Amino acid sequence: MTVPTTALAPGLVVSAQGYGAMSVAPAYGPVDPAEALATLHHSIDIGVTFIDTANVYGEGASERAVGEVLRTRRDEVQLATKFGLVGNIAAGQRGIDGRPEHVAGFLDASLERLGVDHVDLYYLHRVDPNVPIEETVGAIAEQVSAGKVGHIGLSEATGDELRRAHAVHPIAAIQSEWSVWSRDVERAVVPTAAELGIGFVPYSPVGRGFLTGTFEPGQIGENDLRRRFPRFAPDALPGNAKVLAVVEDIAAETDGTPAQVVLAWLYAKGREFSLPVVPIPGTRYAPRVTENAGALNLDLTADQVARLDELAAITVGARTADPTWVSLGRE
Repeated sequence: MTVPTTALAPGLVVSAQGYGAMSVAPAYGPVDPAEALATLHHSIDIGVTFIDTANVYGEGASERAVGEVLRTRRDEVQLATKFGLVGNIAAGQRGIDGRPEHVAGFLDASLERLGVDHVDLYYLHRVDPNVPIEETVGAIAEQVSAGKVGHIGLSEATGDELRRAHAVHPIAAIQSEWSVWSRDVERAVVPTAAELGIGFVPYSPVGRGFLTGTFEPGQIGENDLRRRFPRFAPDALPGNAKVLAVVEDIAAETDGTPAQVVLAWLYAKGREFSLPVVPIPGTRYAPRVTENAGALNLDLTADQVARLDELAAITVGARTADPTWVSLGRE
């Protein structure tokens, strides 16, 4: 399961982000910090080599938690973090700051919380609509020259933005939502990444828990971020249950789990596009990490991949309430 950041070879990574619940930030409900740390250690123990976090998760709490693990295990992992989102995301107060003069400050604050002198991959979390992507990437490139950043990544950039950024400095990874029910990136972002040799890091590959078959609507708390996503609206759930039913049928056919099926689909799509794909399913529970790792050994038939390919067309609700917040709304 080795996942070198330089190539983003196919494999499994653990996410310390709010989405996917591998976080000390209660984006999807209360979190036990001790359990989250234990899960991170377990992940490294079984061969996970890439930790993905961001400065905004838990207002820095996630980076500090990851830093606790890195104190004794820095050499065992490739480390990625992000910048650019500002405000209290959990409270719905969000903005984007990609101004080049702020990049160094964001990075230094992250390095302090993480307790390291460099990160292997530094993402721009969202493209600032008020700042040319070339200017932001140019500022990150200065941090590469300074030895504080190994490689540059983008999140939710369009195909055109990815190409423009890559012309300034090589981009190692693009992170966007991509799953059996979120396939809009296949129109432009995925082909562009494949053409340029850029690895793809799909977030929310298990549909924020829905596609694992473990989601219980009655368990969503008032502060659960899923309340803001159209696919989790009460009137959308019956239709999306049909999506899950297909995933569960294929899980039964393969002796896998729903989570393993949708992750295996992403590995299959990576092979289809000749693209390194490193999904970040995320979980706060150690047994789930082990389960997710099993997707690496699950081979889907061409018919099963084709049936999964059809699910995006019957999914009810957009992947975000604000399409301009992601690449979907700007392509």
